[in-house]
Amino acid sequence: MSPHDEPKADDLVVISPAKAFTCSDCGTTEAGLLRLEDDAPHCLECVDLDHLVFLPAGNTALTRRARKASTLSAVVIRWSRARKRYEREGVLVESPALELAEEQCLADEDLRARQRERAREKRAVEDVDFQRRMAGEIVRLFPGCDADRAEAIAEHAGTRSSGRVGRSAAGRALEENAVTLAVVASIRHLDTSYDELLMAGVPRAEARERIRAQVDEVLDQWRRPR
Repeated sequence: MSPHDEPKADDLVVISPAKAFTCSDCGTTEAGLLRLEDDAPHCLECVDLDHLVFLPAGNTALTRRARKASTLSAVVIRWSRARKRYEREGVLVESPALELAEEQCLADEDLRARQRERAREKRAVEDVDFQRRMAGEIVRLFPGCDADRAEAIAEHAGTRSSGRVGRSAAGRALEENAVTLAVVASIRHLDTSYDELLMAGVPRAEARERIRAQVDEVLDQWRRPR
């Protein structure tokens, strides 16, 4: 066990045996959990731990809360042949304590879910505001661009976590070059034969060179007021 997993001095320790044992108190042979007292194995019933329920290791918050709420608890360990040491398997706690801990953890999950939803809503509002400002900047730089087209470009380029130019640092600052790149990308895909060239196997750099004049023509038109 790691230092973090090792039982504390005042912990009750229960062993998950690799094979059946005979209880030194009642003489019953079983393969369940045992507790050593005076170096002799005892079944849980004989040591008054049989009313506890097993909680496997893995959920730190649940284990911490269950042990805190449980008047009586025990650490369960098992010998690892591979590591040549005892390792923690979980804990034994009172059933009501486990139920309370589960309720508390579920409440935390609900809280985190609500926080994530509020964060998502906040990001959505931020996206809408950013896209609105970006559309306005597109129309300012390219007054000949239709307002609906400007909105479509801004929505596409300004989506959070999209990796598109509108979400770059320059894009968020609405720098002219970044906004222009977003406009060019839209023109390239919607107003030229660029996509068809790519589908035909034309290398991207060559395809862009072929449609450069078309892009420049549209840009010139959009730079002039309607």
